[in-house]
Amino acid sequence: MTELKGGCSCGAVRYTLTTAPMIVHCCHCTDCQRQTGTAFVMNALIETDRIIVEGVTPQPKSVPTDSGRPHDIYHCPECWTSLWSDYGRRPSLRFVRTGTLDRKDVLTPDVHIFVRSKVPWVKLPEGVPAFEIFYQDAKAVWSAESLTRRAAVAKPKV
Repeated sequence: MTELKGGCSCGAVRYTLTTAPMIVHCCHCTDCQRQTGTAFVMNALIETDRIIVEGVTPQPKSVPTDSGRPHDIYHCPECWTSLWSDYGRRPSLRFVRTGTLDRKDVLTPDVHIFVRSKVPWVKLPEGVPAFEIFYQDAKAVWSAESLTRRAAVAKPKV
């Protein structure tokens, strides 16, 4: 994969993903619907150190969630475009909003989650795993390489 580039609406923040994401979630939960103002969000899960930011530094804003778990959305401080999220305050991981990529056609969902709250007019593609809530076994959805990458960032640094 070549580098993926993206940015905010006004151009003050530009970013590059230096590798492919570990996985792409299409989330249909009510939190994502409310926070994005649409039917679902597509998030590319990637290690924070694989995002190179140019220009203005995105600023986090903590938002309420139905689960009560911490969720910080990083916005451009100029135009307030939501660029990525930190679910659960895990500083080594980011969920990049794929709609902020320059090429929105490059990444497609690897999995659909929280389809119990999917709006009825959204039709899910055949062959893509879908879960009523969230998948219990990452090995059933993630590639072996992505599982290795996830395990590496989950380990505490010493």
